Amino acid sequence: MTGKAWAWALYDWANSAFPTIISTFVFATYFTQAIAPDPATGQAQWGWMQAAAGLAIALLSPPLGALADAGGRRRRMLALCTLAMVIATATLWFARPGRDSTLLALLGAGVATIAFELGTVFYNAMLPQVARPAAIGRVSGLAWGLGYAGGIACLGLALGLLVQPNPSPLGLDRGTAEHVRATALLTAGWIALFGWPVLVMLPDPPGPRPPLREAVARGLAEIGALLRRLSRHPQLSRFLLARLFYTDGLNTLFAFGAIYAAGVLGMGIEEILRFGIALNVTAGLGAAGFGLVEDRFGSKRTIMVALAALILLGGGLILVQDGRLFWGLALLLGLFLGPAQAASRTLMARLAPPDEVTAHFGLFALSGRITGFVGPWVVATVTAATGSQRAGMAMVLGFLVAGAILLAGVREPARG
Repeated sequence: MTGKAWAWALYDWANSAFPTIISTFVFATYFTQAIAPDPATGQAQWGWMQAAAGLAIALLSPPLGALADAGGRRRRMLALCTLAMVIATATLWFARPGRDSTLLALLGAGVATIAFELGTVFYNAMLPQVARPAAIGRVSGLAWGLGYAGGIACLGLALGLLVQPNPSPLGLDRGTAEHVRATALLTAGWIALFGWPVLVMLPDPPGPRPPLREAVARGLAEIGALLRRLSRHPQLSRFLLARLFYTDGLNTLFAFGAIYAAGVLGMGIEEILRFGIALNVTAGLGAAGFGLVEDRFGSKRTIMVALAALILLGGGLILVQDGRLFWGLALLLGLFLGPAQAASRTLMARLAPPDEVTAHFGLFALSGRITGFVGPWVVATVTAATGSQRAGMAMVLGFLVAGAILLAGVREPARG
């Protein structure tokens, strides 16, 4: 890969710390175990927060993507989103154990989630700048694999430096969960440390830029025209609709996976961290491995295989009672998490008109978030109504099945 491609891929290494540490394996578990009154209530509260964040992302991502195209401000807007993510994540240090921290924890995690997802709109739209069409799947898959490697490295550092040592070499007080809360500071610092190369090496296109007000107006007009023209691209429309469902299922699976393991199987924070490291290893291997063959195998076929495996393995995870069997199925499932996401990004880059790529990646984010509040809301509601985390998580499978059925009718363009 070129230097620009490596700089672009390194951002996956940087920002993967947020979903890994905050959204999935550490802080989400800490919230349900130490802040919420009980795990089922915590899963419900976390779900309603994710639903609210998903609604905000659905409303903001398309116009901001169009604005970036109209005003030539992809790098600047990625920088702003990254800064907001870093600050909001760092505030989670102040979320002490107990119900008094509920609002702070949910608000900080929600704002950081919005910044993370909006940032990916501008980041993903840079992909065609760093890879030729014939290599775009390889670059995307390897970058996704590098992201999982970043998650592993950050999780390993959190486990070895912060969570496991007792007494803490940094003087962290376990009584007030400082050893866990410090992972938020680690995550914020990690993103700031490794997220800057893409901002330096991928400048915005040269040329005059319209004033911000004009760019906003032009961007809003563009997104309206884009939605009207979407009917001219039936394959793209069907893909976005399919992704709307299966990405909602994937996002919900990520958001509640560790919460489910902690509540149903009784995993503690240290075991959750080891589980997260192992899962990221298999997910990274899957993303990188499929990325090497995706350009020959086809992006759509890669997604279909991944979704079929996720549905079967996910159903097994909901049914099993034994912890060792849960580990085994989860690690197999991890092999297919990365390919489903990386190949979706590649297929979008191939389907989108080249001169409107950022705006279309705004729709790409929209397709992953316009119903992004529905999955967490359904899980939260079913969990609260039944008092069963298993019943709540079973709802995820329906989203994956619906997405796979719709994707089956999409024709992938020829690869150049």
